[in-house]
Amino acid sequence: MNDLAPKDPGYEARVRTSFASQGMMATLGASLVRVSPGLVEISLPACRAVSQQHGFVHAGAIASIADSAAGYAALTLMPPGAGVLTAEFKINLMAPGIGERMTARGRVIKAGRTLTLA
Repeated sequence: MNDLAPKDPGYEARVRTSFASQGMMATLGASLVRVSPGLVEISLPACRAVSQQHGFVHAGAIASIADSAAGYAALTLMPPGAGVLTAEFKINLMAPGIGERMTARGRVIKAGRTLTLA
């Protein structure tokens, strides 16, 4: 069986509805750009509200959209009624957040029975 086959035909609507109810993403001004099986993209406009003292996009804002993108990528492959919570999270930032927009791409590496690696 393909690990990236959705178990819920309504996965996209479920992800979009869930995202729309997230206070953190609304506070940051993030938007859901792409939803497909095992892959979700979230975009964050660079602005003063999400900047740090040097004018870069704050690492906390970047980490937040990365966490949500990974979680929603996992949710695209879950059966109806299932939920996703982060069990472990690590991020390495390779450069300062510079530009007009930050994009987080969550991609499922392995969909497991109890844990999904994204």
